[in-house]
Amino acid sequence: MTQDLAVEVLQDPSHGFTGVPHPRDGSQIAAVDEAPAQLGVRLLQTGTGLSILAIPRGTPTRDTAEWHEAPLEVSAEELLDRADRLLAIWRDQVVFHRTTDPGYGQRVGGHPLAESVDLSELRDLTDPLVAKLADEGFDLLHVMLDGTGYDLGRFREFLLGTLAGGQQLRITFNSDWQLPWPMLAVDPAECDSPWEAFLGHRHQIEQARTGYSWDQAPLGRRERAIASLNKDTTLDHVARAHEVQKLLDERSLLTVRTRGSELLAALSRSVLHEDVMYFWCHGRFVSTGAAGQVLAVQLSDTEDIDGPLVRRKRRSYLRSPESRFKPFVLLNACHSAKAAGPGRLKHLGQELIDQGADGVLAPQIEIPEVFAAEYAYAFLDRYMTGAHTAGAIGQWLVQRFAREFHNPLALVYSLNGGINTRLDLIS
Repeated sequence: MTQDLAVEVLQDPSHGFTGVPHPRDGSQIAAVDEAPAQLGVRLLQTGTGLSILAIPRGTPTRDTAEWHEAPLEVSAEELLDRADRLLAIWRDQVVFHRTTDPGYGQRVGGHPLAESVDLSELRDLTDPLVAKLADEGFDLLHVMLDGTGYDLGRFREFLLGTLAGGQQLRITFNSDWQLPWPMLAVDPAECDSPWEAFLGHRHQIEQARTGYSWDQAPLGRRERAIASLNKDTTLDHVARAHEVQKLLDERSLLTVRTRGSELLAALSRSVLHEDVMYFWCHGRFVSTGAAGQVLAVQLSDTEDIDGPLVRRKRRSYLRSPESRFKPFVLLNACHSAKAAGPGRLKHLGQELIDQGADGVLAPQIEIPEVFAAEYAYAFLDRYMTGAHTAGAIGQWLVQRFAREFHNPLALVYSLNGGINTRLDLIS
């Protein structure tokens, strides 16, 4: 006689057979990668100003509402001005910090926080600075949510409580106005240390846009990942730069491009066979006239590669099921996570997302070359295994650089889409 057995599932590492079980090697990144709860936050323009919505999924709350909404009392212009101010503070007080009273082995007028990755010996400088930056990040979050409206007060209570709670979240911020979300902070006075106040330290975070994803031509199963290195050879001297190239060469079928014409030729094809696209070059703002500017990068030549040029090269392929452009992009160039405002010419990272990229990870301000190379090596070393998502790696790197090196610059990197993206050789 057959007998039905009662089975209780205590753990589900494959998330209902929808993902690859994470390795149980005791590493901290495995625990971060398994954070199941998600929070969606959306900023949108309404008839009278900005409104904010939040949709928790798997997040314990004291409220039974499925979603939360309130009108903001701050204008979009003030919010963006405050965001630019925060970025400027990070740029001036971290990257461009100058030595006026040098210690042993330091030089007057140097930039000690930009000249080394390991700032442990400068912790007497970095720890008070991080406390100040956390206060500034909390102030921006306070300004965004400040107001006297009843609904706004309830929303503020929910969101601040959720962000400051002990549960790690995967948070998607949907907005046409891009803020430096990882550099925002909860109240540092309520945290064990100022480092733990930053949203990018506490949670996995992405900036995203609303809209449907689109089907792209499948590549089938690949035995090895396909990657590209799009570089400025004048940066070959930077420590770790050659190691990053060697890593990609060993773990993928690698294409190296050093000229803008080579990159544009690849972008002009309907199908781009790349799982990872890495940029190692300079970024700069190019004037588009009296009214604005657009972010462009240059490889080893003088060709400016910007958003409008990429759009022109791929105009006939947009949302075509016969085309494919779906790489995860590490855009390691200064300012390249900066977004243009609504109605302006899109910067390069925004256009790559619109063309179908799985995600774009990039710095929001100038980034020291030595740190940028170290960050890229650490990120790609984990991403190329296929075992971890981009969002999990990004949060882990923030925590690692803070813990081991007392260096806050990993918070400068912002993820545009791709929080749940991992290297997958089946499509």
